[in-house]
Amino acid sequence: MSAPPEAEAEGSGERPRTLPDFHLWVPAPIARLPEWLRVTGFLLIIGLISLYVRTRFLNGQFWMDEAIAVGIASHHLSAIPGILRMDGSPPLYYVLLHFWMDAFGNTTSATHAMSIVFGMLTIPAGYWAGRTLLDKRTGMVAAVMFASSAFITQYSQETRMYSLMALLGLLATVGFVKAFVHRERRYAVLFVLAEVAMLYTHAWGIFFGGASFIALVLLYWRGDAEFRQSLIKDAAFSYGAIVVLFAPWLPTFLYQAGHTAAPWDTSPRFGAPIQISRNVLGGDQVTAPLVIAAVVGLWELVIGHSRRSQAAKVMWMFAALLTFTLALGWVASQITPAWVPRYFAPVVPAMLLLIAIGVARSGIVGVVAVIFMVFFLSHPSLYSFPHKSDMQQIAGELGPMLHRDDLVIVGQPESVPLAYYYLPGHLRYSSTIGPVKDPSYMDWVNAQQRYLDANPWRVLPPLLNSLKKGQQLLFIRPLTEGLVNWQAPWSVLVRRRSAQWSAIIAADKQLVPEAVAPDDYLGACCIADSAILYRKS
Repeated sequence: MSAPPEAEAEGSGERPRTLPDFHLWVPAPIARLPEWLRVTGFLLIIGLISLYVRTRFLNGQFWMDEAIAVGIASHHLSAIPGILRMDGSPPLYYVLLHFWMDAFGNTTSATHAMSIVFGMLTIPAGYWAGRTLLDKRTGMVAAVMFASSAFITQYSQETRMYSLMALLGLLATVGFVKAFVHRERRYAVLFVLAEVAMLYTHAWGIFFGGASFIALVLLYWRGDAEFRQSLIKDAAFSYGAIVVLFAPWLPTFLYQAGHTAAPWDTSPRFGAPIQISRNVLGGDQVTAPLVIAAVVGLWELVIGHSRRSQAAKVMWMFAALLTFTLALGWVASQITPAWVPRYFAPVVPAMLLLIAIGVARSGIVGVVAVIFMVFFLSHPSLYSFPHKSDMQQIAGELGPMLHRDDLVIVGQPESVPLAYYYLPGHLRYSSTIGPVKDPSYMDWVNAQQRYLDANPWRVLPPLLNSLKKGQQLLFIRPLTEGLVNWQAPWSVLVRRRSAQWSAIIAADKQLVPEAVAPDDYLGACCIADSAILYRKS
């Protein structure tokens, strides 16, 4: 006797529809094509549209973190781990960027292109994730979600590791669910490799790994004796392999954890939902329809007939990875601040896949939500920024006036690599901590204490005395009028030291102001500076 339709739907993970379904009309000639060709065409179309949107600001200016990344990656491959010991980051992204710059150069557009490659790969990977974990419709919705994602679009045009982390987070999420929920053991290898790659890319890989372990404990608690025994074996292999593969970097990581904190950040409070809405999903006008559609579509998997289905288990795993990763990051940031929306990259895939499940099951409500999302996110100027700093303008206006061995003093120490990237070569550099031997990167080792110890009236006079008659000094001072972003311990110190150094330099009778920049302030999103060029008389 065959099972009733409800039972078949329950076993397959599909639910009986409680809303009118929505079927997209497809022309007959296209409908007769092989499925693989239709899917390929679909992915190609949305991929080309996404690529167009994600290259609008391809030539946008660097901000300081991007200049630091290029500076570190420009060193010899063998020197990068030692430099990162002072920077605080893992090495994988910088090694990849090193080889990329060897092949394509270190311009803004060339280095942004590597991030675009990672961002674009999330589109077919997102389709594969939704299709292999649930069904074709979820896969197609997931592909559109990843193609439109504000987070991935923004960081596909930034020379940082966040689009790579999003891709690795997607692979790790799929590997975890396939290995431990679907019990396809070969996918444990994918999970291990993706998690290790995340650990070698950004510290938030630790939080994702911890969240996956908590989710695994929940699976263990819900399973029977046979399932538990099998799960323990697979978990021991997976997490044991992760520890072994990460062990070579562990001593450096422990040193970084003790000496290279993030004094420029503050501990988070309870604004995470707002941060996710505005900085990850693209704004409240996108979040609202997506959440409504997701709730409508997921309701049946939460309390309805399908709550014990395989689809429900997948949904809960996505929710667990998302929730526990953010929770671990939030708790850890109460001790050592590390809570910045761009760090959420590892869980962006779980978030988008969770929403995709609901949208794919919510009928016409989901279609309307997707239309709203695509409409708003097709305008990257609404959530991304072409002007990340004004250092390029400063360098363009004052750079031609500088000569060999002139002195550049940067009020914000971590902006020295940004000035070094844009200004001409053969200049001397100092921050408000003191002279900088290698201006291509920032030394964060005990930086807060070194900054506190750097008395301006002791550090600055030798620099001014080193100037010969006729030599020039370029003082670049951060604009700190907006106090919202200048309240962390480091930021408060940057404001104070910049004002002190500015006053001492302006009071020096031997220094004659010659020029100021920028003439036209473009409204930088991330860091803004003003500059005065002096000549020693």
